[in-house]
Amino acid sequence: MIAKEIQLAVNKGEMLPLMEEFYTIQGEGFHTGTAAYFIRIGGCDVGCHWCDVKESWNADLHPPTATDIIVKNASKYADTVVITGGEPLTWDMTLLTQKLKAKNLRVHIETSGAYDVTGTWDWFCLSPKKTKLPVQTAYDIADELKVIIYNKHDFQFAEEQAAKVNPNAILFLQPEWSKKDEMTPLIVDYVMNNPKWRVSLQTHKYLNIP
Repeated sequence: MIAKEIQLAVNKGEMLPLMEEFYTIQGEGFHTGTAAYFIRIGGCDVGCHWCDVKESWNADLHPPTATDIIVKNASKYADTVVITGGEPLTWDMTLLTQKLKAKNLRVHIETSGAYDVTGTWDWFCLSPKKTKLPVQTAYDIADELKVIIYNKHDFQFAEEQAAKVNPNAILFLQPEWSKKDEMTPLIVDYVMNNPKWRVSLQTHKYLNIP
């Protein structure tokens, strides 16, 4: 395919800039401890300074891969697939989710919610960022709100986001990994004083798995 044809296919969601894909244990949030196949899509301009996958930001570094190939690989493993990034909603997720669900897979997303929601999701994990706030649809359909705590001000941001999300969303506070020793005790105290929240930890990093 020539470059113009590839770009057209990417725009349609027929191809996506695939950074990596791997089978592992979900490390964060509501589904911690469960097996899942992760599909990491390149491309993100949200720009979190503490992002631990900054290599995902430049979509041009990650080869456009046919959606059919991504689905074929995913269907060999667990019955749950997690689409993450980068920021996956940078791209049209309609075709990818249709094909994954046609294989009877449960399809989850982890997103900042900064872009229009495309695709059909069995679980929508919204992790909003101050630099580019979510669109309203993301707040409306979120199953899970996961706020990263890097400093004390982030507790205020978390409450602001909790006020915007739908009332059924499950609320999590998660320490940013490089600040975990400092922030985890504060999160524990905060959750004990505000029990609508739950603690999320990046357990996969403690387990030394992807």
